[in-house]
Amino acid sequence: MLGPEGSRRGGGVTSFIFTIVGVSLSGVMAPGPITAATLAAAERNRHAGAWVCVGHILVELPLILVLAAGLGTFLESRGIRAGIGLVGGLLLLAMGLQLLMSLGKSDASAAASVQRHPLLVGIVLSGSNPYFLLWWATVGLTLTSQAMAFGVLALVLFAVLHWMCDLGWLEVLSFTGFKGSRVLGNRSQKVVSATCAVLLPGFGLKFVYDAGIGLLSRA
Repeated sequence: MLGPEGSRRGGGVTSFIFTIVGVSLSGVMAPGPITAATLAAAERNRHAGAWVCVGHILVELPLILVLAAGLGTFLESRGIRAGIGLVGGLLLLAMGLQLLMSLGKSDASAAASVQRHPLLVGIVLSGSNPYFLLWWATVGLTLTSQAMAFGVLALVLFAVLHWMCDLGWLEVLSFTGFKGSRVLGNRSQKVVSATCAVLLPGFGLKFVYDAGIGLLSRA
């Protein structure tokens, strides 16, 4: 039987697991650039969400290791976040404008030609999103620290559960986008593409604006 200390530790781990799932789902389900890009990519790739998630993981894994090593203060730098936000914002603007220009072309493959592979989308949109880094510098750092208090296995559990939540939701999005385009046809594709083409530059403008504010505040 578990003693009092073992019971408290077991209860703490259970509570931590629920916290991981709740926080992870609330983060990935919030509308953002990855949501829009996943829906757009899903028109031609049923498992676009899985590929986006793999790209996302390739960025997150080094971050988790950095935070576990106690280097999280690097991500708290306002200048670092502003610089990343500026680059990311310009990138989103370019992606959105490319998608907008493709809508006027009759060939459906034209829209696909301006959309990158979902794996690359996951890498770029994760690494260039200042709010993603801010989340890891605050919420992610807290969860990583809590996991390390339980041990290395808890850190692995944290990462796996977090990524399972990401994968589940992004696959739901890609399934929805793929089925919608197949059931409703080309018209549905146009609507989804047009929506994403408006959303991506919108997020890009916000990134650039916030980056500008951040740089000015440092002056």
